[in-house]
Amino acid sequence: MNELKRHQDLCQQFAVLLSYPDQGIAVAADACIKPLQQISPDASASLQSFKHFIESNDISRIEEAFTGTFDLQSLCHPYVGFQLCGESQQRTMFMIKLRELYQQYDFISGNELPDHLTEVLRFIGSIADQDCRLEIIQDGLLPALAKITQGIESDGRPYVALLNALQSFLTETAEPAGEQLPVGRQKERSL
Repeated sequence: MNELKRHQDLCQQFAVLLSYPDQGIAVAADACIKPLQQISPDASASLQSFKHFIESNDISRIEEAFTGTFDLQSLCHPYVGFQLCGESQQRTMFMIKLRELYQQYDFISGNELPDHLTEVLRFIGSIADQDCRLEIIQDGLLPALAKITQGIESDGRPYVALLNALQSFLTETAEPAGEQLPVGRQKERSL
């Protein structure tokens, strides 16, 4: 399997893991662990911790953990635009741009808003355009994930391990070894 296909598959699996939990969550976790081990041992270890939580609890407890993490903590809402812009006109413009991008690549979004983590992950898991994928990861997903994980009260929040796994995976794959960001982007990232 080539690197692009592996990355796309993992993004799709993370989208499943970050959706409202159902019986398929354990299968998605299993599908991620081995490929992640090859890319990012840190991500794999974090995901292993999350998988242990899944295997140790029934679906109602997993649903409760999901809701307690993403729905009841206002700083942790899983929306990239909300994390980057707050509830503002900028977020609306961000979502409009995402919808346009989705249409450009013939991506059909699901029931969530276009800036929901699962939709963005599904999108980057469906396109091959490396520049577009990297821009979304570097300028959208990674900063949003950093804010979400900072906002989570980690005591008893197993979804922190899942978010850490995603963050490690995206960080490892966003800047391949030996590849530098363009100089202008380096300055932006250091601010």
